[in-house]
Amino acid sequence: MVYSVSGLRLPCAPSVYRSSQSAFNGSTRSSSFSLLLKKNQLSRKITAQNSSYDSDPSPLTVASKKVLVPGDQSDGSSSLTNELESPSTLSDNPQVIHGVDSREMEDIKKIEVEEQKSVPSTLESNDEEAHAEELFAPLNRKVTNDKSEAKPRTIPPPGAGQRIYEIDPTLFGFRQHLDYRYSQYKRMREEIDKYEGGLEVFSRGYEKLGFTRSETGITYREWAPGAKSAALIGDFNNWNTNADVMNRNEFGVWEIFLPNNADGSPPIPHGSRVKIRMETPSGIKDSIPAWIKFSVQAPGEIPYNGIYYDPPVEEKYVFKHPQPKRPKSLRIYESHVGMSSTEPMINTYANFRDDVLPRIKRLGYNAVQIMAIQEHSYYASFGYHVTNFFAPSSRFGTPDDLKSLIDRAHELGILVLMDIVHSHASNNTLDGLNMFDGTDAHYFHSGSRGHHWMWDSRLFNYGSWEVLRFLLSNARWWLEEYKFDGYRFDGVTSMMYTHNGLQVGFTGNYNEYFGFATDVDAVVYLMLVNDMIHGLYPEAVTIGEDVSGMPTFCIPVQDGGVGFDYRLHMAIADKWIEILKKRDEDWKMGDIIHTLTNRRWMEKCVSYAESHDQALVGDKTIAFWLMDKDMYDFMALDRPSTPLIDRGIALHKMIRLITMGLGGEGYLNFMGNEFGHPEWIDFPRGDQRLPNGKVIPGNNYSYDKCRRRFDLGDAEYLRYRGMQEFDQAMQHLEEKYGFMTSEHQYISRKDEGDRIIVFERGNLIFVFNFHWHKSYFDYRVGCLKPGKYKIVLDSDDPLFGGFDRLNHIAEYFSTEGWYDDRPRSFLVYAPCRTAVVYALVEDVPVVVGKSEPVENMKTVEAAVEAVKESEPLDS
Repeated sequence: MVYSVSGLRLPCAPSVYRSSQSAFNGSTRSSSFSLLLKKNQLSRKITAQNSSYDSDPSPLTVASKKVLVPGDQSDGSSSLTNELESPSTLSDNPQVIHGVDSREMEDIKKIEVEEQKSVPSTLESNDEEAHAEELFAPLNRKVTNDKSEAKPRTIPPPGAGQRIYEIDPTLFGFRQHLDYRYSQYKRMREEIDKYEGGLEVFSRGYEKLGFTRSETGITYREWAPGAKSAALIGDFNNWNTNADVMNRNEFGVWEIFLPNNADGSPPIPHGSRVKIRMETPSGIKDSIPAWIKFSVQAPGEIPYNGIYYDPPVEEKYVFKHPQPKRPKSLRIYESHVGMSSTEPMINTYANFRDDVLPRIKRLGYNAVQIMAIQEHSYYASFGYHVTNFFAPSSRFGTPDDLKSLIDRAHELGILVLMDIVHSHASNNTLDGLNMFDGTDAHYFHSGSRGHHWMWDSRLFNYGSWEVLRFLLSNARWWLEEYKFDGYRFDGVTSMMYTHNGLQVGFTGNYNEYFGFATDVDAVVYLMLVNDMIHGLYPEAVTIGEDVSGMPTFCIPVQDGGVGFDYRLHMAIADKWIEILKKRDEDWKMGDIIHTLTNRRWMEKCVSYAESHDQALVGDKTIAFWLMDKDMYDFMALDRPSTPLIDRGIALHKMIRLITMGLGGEGYLNFMGNEFGHPEWIDFPRGDQRLPNGKVIPGNNYSYDKCRRRFDLGDAEYLRYRGMQEFDQAMQHLEEKYGFMTSEHQYISRKDEGDRIIVFERGNLIFVFNFHWHKSYFDYRVGCLKPGKYKIVLDSDDPLFGGFDRLNHIAEYFSTEGWYDDRPRSFLVYAPCRTAVVYALVEDVPVVVGKSEPVENMKTVEAAVEAVKESEPLDS
């Protein structure tokens, strides 16, 4: 499937994306065409005359003086930024944005930028230099609402940063490092306040850099200090390198202003291809603007083109639905738009919106985490080798298509989390930031420190002022423009250590976290970005992918922590793979419990049995570890099962439920794994020749393994359906009881002989029998509260592919007397390889699913039956 805009076919379907990862190309484009254009739009008249700064499109005219701040140049020199000469032009609190909460943004009618009074520069009187110095001046933006003036959003000032020692007194031994870390964070906050007008202003770099539109024209600015000359080229000027030559200020920022056409139309039509041509120390180079909002690879071409994306008001998508409030517990459906079709193709934002979001809702997840949003020229990188950080991937549709997807998710009450990559960048010099201005140390560390040898990518210099501006603005851009509800930050372990977490085993010794191996600049950036996100968007969620277990990772910044809301509990998935390689007789109940519960006090975790990592070719999903090739031959209900299939389906359900029950305060599942997707993920790729001459065979650019067979999970005649139904029941059980976030958790039994695990989470009692053949009658389990218990979830239910060995009408009455350190107990039947959840009768939910009310539901068995009879996923 290919979608077409104004006569140009944009790649959005099965096609080959071969993109070079090596040297850049300095050739110009001789052809000229525009994307997304209306037929009656006119091109700007091209002249050979250079643009000047005589006409400033920006209403902001704040004079500034030069001051020296800690720089980011590899040669040890310092970079320049601005300090306001007249603080009276700012608001009383430089951290206040006169805006509204992102949940109320749909009520905003317009944004007015108040013009600030200009004062004479103490250094230069030249009009062009004075104009150039405005670049980094703070913006005092005011947002008005027709109904009422909204409350301002603020970023609180730094706190004392000492509460971490109350939470964990053992940190006192590392106070010198931690206090230094916090002092560096406070120093950076103070310098941002002093030179930029505050973190709120600093994080709006996209309002000054890149392309900005005003009533009189378009201004384009780019930070490229290594370039010797620069010119803006594109369809709008026939790729004429002499038509629009840019001017450089003392900060290394190149700028040009293009006035509107005589008829008032914009000088660059919406949808036009654009690039910046620079003379660099490495030669002539055509680059996609670093702050570009959209880029496209035209059919038959290798390099991408930056697209000037600024549709007319009547064509812009307008959000209609408020963003949901953050749920107490997160149940995340990890997904990838491109591979979300059942067909071997690249799926679209529109199809994901219409087909996949309703599925996520019915399954009971309350958040969707979307991968590969930031544009990446190499599809097989899974979106982790980003080339254009501010541009949504054009493979799946337009920016407005993505907005429509997010708005639909909000209508369904689903949070949308973005898998954001700030840990590294693609080494692609044609399309990305690598060697952008011809120098190795532009956005990245120079030399070996700036190269990730395992990922073959570039590593940011988080001590650079302009890198901080770029990344902080990027994190804000997606929340502000697209209304994402938060982030899963990728590769945080790589960021926080100079060894990037490579070939290092973390044992939990605090010396591993607080020493010379820690990249304090990177940790300070993470503190700043969490500070900014939580200050401006209090409902936003931040999750960090950290395998090291960094202490203070999920403690608020003001208390001295790094500031994430959740850490991905990555050790759990690794433990399950380790266990699945063993015989059933060698599974240790204590080992399972220890891994699931081994997390830091007061630091929340998102647990998962498997994510996209385990689904990739070369690895194995849990279902494949358990059932292997039998999944291809014995999953049909009209033919006999095998012992391997029976074991696999039973343990698949148990592994997921115990992970959700004990692993953390949130839960994650990668799309398709809920029903045991039988195939791995293999992106379309060709043969790859390594430097040593070895050839890694490709798959002839096939999309056959780059899709999700949702039809298997929906098919009533296949055993996949039972695993999917169980996953759905798990999510709805958590929705009703909220056991993941309950403060009450008690493990009363982990019996290595019986292979039994019993624990309480909230008001529920979980009983797991991992024994491969022993079932137990009248098995006593401890409980806290007295009363009558009934089954609310049973993995042995026939609906879930079980053997129906439990009577759901049975009632279980507690008796007094201590057992397993519990004041009471009751007797149950515990069949082999089953997981059963019990609840007090008065705790039976009245509603099964948000949209499926059940009237007069008084008993637990009625709730179970309601789950069975709920709307099937394929209806």
